[in-house]
Amino acid sequence: MQIGKYIKQKEGHRAFIPNPFPPEGGFAISPKLYKRHEDAIRLVGKLDGITRLLPDKNFFLLMFIKKDATYSSQIEGTQATFQDAVAAPVTEGRLRLRPDVDDITHYIDAVNYAIERVEKLPISLRLVREIHARLMDGARSTQHPYPGEFRKSQNWIGGRTLADATFIPPTVTEMNSSLSDLEKFIHADDDYPSLIKAGLLHAQFETIHPFTDGNGRTGRMLITLFMLHARLLDLPVLYLSSYFKKYQKVYYQRLNEYHDEDARVDEWLEFFLDGIIEIATSSIDTCTKITDLRDRDFAKAQKFGAKSASVTVDIMRNLFSQPIVGIAEIMDWTKYSKQGAYNVIERLIKTNILEPLGTTDYGQKYVYADYYEIFDEAYKLVRAKKKLNDNK
Repeated sequence: MQIGKYIKQKEGHRAFIPNPFPPEGGFAISPKLYKRHEDAIRLVGKLDGITRLLPDKNFFLLMFIKKDATYSSQIEGTQATFQDAVAAPVTEGRLRLRPDVDDITHYIDAVNYAIERVEKLPISLRLVREIHARLMDGARSTQHPYPGEFRKSQNWIGGRTLADATFIPPTVTEMNSSLSDLEKFIHADDDYPSLIKAGLLHAQFETIHPFTDGNGRTGRMLITLFMLHARLLDLPVLYLSSYFKKYQKVYYQRLNEYHDEDARVDEWLEFFLDGIIEIATSSIDTCTKITDLRDRDFAKAQKFGAKSASVTVDIMRNLFSQPIVGIAEIMDWTKYSKQGAYNVIERLIKTNILEPLGTTDYGQKYVYADYYEIFDEAYKLVRAKKKLNDNK
């Protein structure tokens, strides 16, 4: 299959010019892909059913978003960790954040904005520009990002110039035509299986590369937004960035093969659906662990006096979205004095809900460790190793 072809431009470089999308006659979906889609859609349905039953589900959602923000930003070269992202609101004011942590906070802002906005505005080129504006306005960039504006000049991927680029997306004129095709494809009443359509949407967007910077992060957000648009999920808890980061070389390879003149569309879609299966399975496990932990720790809270139990439950709900805290957060949530907040923290430490994060005496932070490690495998391993050493 041919998605497009390389055409030499008057400046001497060869830009990839997409064919009308989708191609005439459509994409041929093999029996193997249909089977993989069935497996993926079954797991997405199971995940959706579990999240609908989650209590306090809006509190949990932010952790899924922060995790995706971290890995999506890391794909683009950000060095900040998931823990950096979670701790950011309680460390320093945003204007003083490390630039790589600020990358992640911009992504979180953009995703939250997109989720809220898509309830009122269908997925469209207008929405894509709005998301990009939230992502890139005031953010670090390798070149002028023109937040919220499609590019007005030729861009490229890899290399320092057009002459040594690894991929040159379509010209501005062809870009606009291809974007129009893509917008129509999103809303077309066709027979493409929904998750396959999500995979095609992402790959085609990355091929068009309509912004001077921020294309990858914007394109990865579109996957989850399309699943909301297609009503596959009631709560946006399925994000593929951790999968793409885990297999980053394969991710880039499959996208490059997708927009090769001899396009290997099936290979990209197989990789994409495998990601849906892996992340949906992981998210189902995460939701199950969250429910079990919530029930366990709420039961602990009920053993306190009536007033203390009510305060503790309110704190824990906030910890579900912000599991790393300082004294200021506890004071804000409870409206207690500084000493009163310290007393609450001590009670939560004694009941194994909070743990000190680090060994500093000044500005100590605390972590809802059993909850936080559900999302951060690296932290879970470090914590397990520490416990092993402490028991020796």
